[in-house]
Amino acid sequence: MRLARILLSAVLSGCGPAALAQSTADYPHRAIRIIVPLAAGGNVDIVARTLADQVSKSLGQPVLVENRPGASSLVGTQFVAKSAADGYTVLAVANTFATVPLIVASPGYDPLKDFTGITLTCLVPQVLVVNPALPAQSVKELVALAKSQPGKISYASSGNGSTGHMAAELFNRQAGVTMLHVPYKGNSQALIDVISGQVAMMFDQVSTSTPQIKAGKVRASADGKRTPALPDLPTLDELGLTGFDMASVLGMLVPAGTPRDTLVRLQQAVAKAVSDAELTKRFIERGVELKASASPEEFTEHIRAEFEKKGRLAREAGIRAE
Repeated sequence: MRLARILLSAVLSGCGPAALAQSTADYPHRAIRIIVPLAAGGNVDIVARTLADQVSKSLGQPVLVENRPGASSLVGTQFVAKSAADGYTVLAVANTFATVPLIVASPGYDPLKDFTGITLTCLVPQVLVVNPALPAQSVKELVALAKSQPGKISYASSGNGSTGHMAAELFNRQAGVTMLHVPYKGNSQALIDVISGQVAMMFDQVSTSTPQIKAGKVRASADGKRTPALPDLPTLDELGLTGFDMASVLGMLVPAGTPRDTLVRLQQAVAKAVSDAELTKRFIERGVELKASASPEEFTEHIRAEFEKKGRLAREAGIRAE
């Protein structure tokens, strides 16, 4: 009788054996949503929409992309954190997913406790770009100039705690310089002001800056990571800033507690999508390297490592939200 009551209770709550079997072994049996916590048009959005089409073909169910921007990506991220851990609500993220909780007083989510990883989706190297009028033709000359004018050479970013901000602060520490941070509310205006000379330089995604570099509107000094988009440009590591690596890392996560077999199905579908030769070629021309993690656990560990690394940098640099 006790077993019968337990089974009846499970069935009434929608979590009976049949429902559980359908939610795992038969996953997916309905549409999946990918939540992009940023405005449409950026790399996170473009990659999510491209992969959604491919993943839909692999899984045999619609994969819909929904933008929920606001409050430095907190709106969309909090929404997914509170969603059911069933694999039907996925969060598309960039580096800032692990950074925001470090600089915001009440982020409303814990990146290590509230989420689990599915997979990396792509890497977008950061490139150091300067206004052509800046009297420094190399990274060595830039460092010398910054040391001769502590706190006077300005650099732009898309906001406090952004990947560009973190990259510049890492540069400051490794080069032993102090530069003036000028935060913007987005990447576009920051790059425009570097081009016009309102600020001297910035770390930007290769995918955004490459057209401006090729047009001669900004000068590229170094990459954070070698990229086919700028094959002859040396990396900061090669120029002496050993271990410098600040690429934008995009990926997908789901709420913690999602069944592992569901994670694996999603990871495998994304891995299949990013291995498509034509798709890879199309993105590499933009400076975006499509790439999947070997397992959900690998990407979860990456998030943990990012949180710890960026946490140290944020504390050392005193980075807080505006």
